[in-house]
Amino acid sequence: MPSPKSVSQIKSLLLSPALTSHFEVEIGIPEPLRVLLGINQDRLNLMCSEASLPGSQLTTLELTNDRTGVTEKHAYRRMFDDRLDLTFYVDAKDYIPIKFFETWISYIMNEDSRDTRAKNYSYRVKYPDEYISDQGLIVRKFEKDYEGLLEYEFIRSFPLAINSMPVSYDSSNLLKCTVSMSYIRYVVNNIQAPGTRQSDLASRFTNVNPDVRLAFDSNVGSIYGTDIYKNLQFNPATIQGQARFNTSQAFNVGIQALPVSEQISPGQQ
Repeated sequence: MPSPKSVSQIKSLLLSPALTSHFEVEIGIPEPLRVLLGINQDRLNLMCSEASLPGSQLTTLELTNDRTGVTEKHAYRRMFDDRLDLTFYVDAKDYIPIKFFETWISYIMNEDSRDTRAKNYSYRVKYPDEYISDQGLIVRKFEKDYEGLLEYEFIRSFPLAINSMPVSYDSSNLLKCTVSMSYIRYVVNNIQAPGTRQSDLASRFTNVNPDVRLAFDSNVGSIYGTDIYKNLQFNPATIQGQARFNTSQAFNVGIQALPVSEQISPGQQ
């Protein structure tokens, strides 16, 4: 039978939708490229004006002979989207996004500015491990109250394409650079069952070493302790800190989610 709902229940359940304008992007850069590129990576990350949360699907086999008149599907593989499109605002001084990804692609192709002008130009592409970023490309979706967070981390990424950018004498618009990033799969960090509260997870740490003195803060949904806090390399009060130091992903800062029979020593990295 239908269950009646009060106005207050409807407000609490439906009137807090996620907004598309609260997100941030980190660009993973392979080690050999860090010195070559030499840019302000924080500035580049901030210039990302548009991204997309990735999708995936299950590949299935059809079984038609097990039951009369019934067709079943059994999953055997997960297929990921083949690219991630990122759009960046282009600054008027240094054209950072364009130069950054052009340099990365040029590095992949082992290009030299003198050789590429030659009529008989040829190229030899670098080995994949030299230009692919194993980890570090991250898209974070959060809300203005910072209580909700999804973190998509993309494995083995590199720029696949730079889209064309029209310029015109017509009325001026913001110049944007759209780049397609290739990756082999993504991992969703800090994921837990819908409706599970962080306080429900805090019970896993009830019998740890008393010297650690872990304290649960239900306002920000994170766990931190007075002894551990001094040794951290980040601030748990920030968005990234809350995400990295929550109970379900405590291993991200080197504090393993151990059984209650074991102890945690402060300051483990």
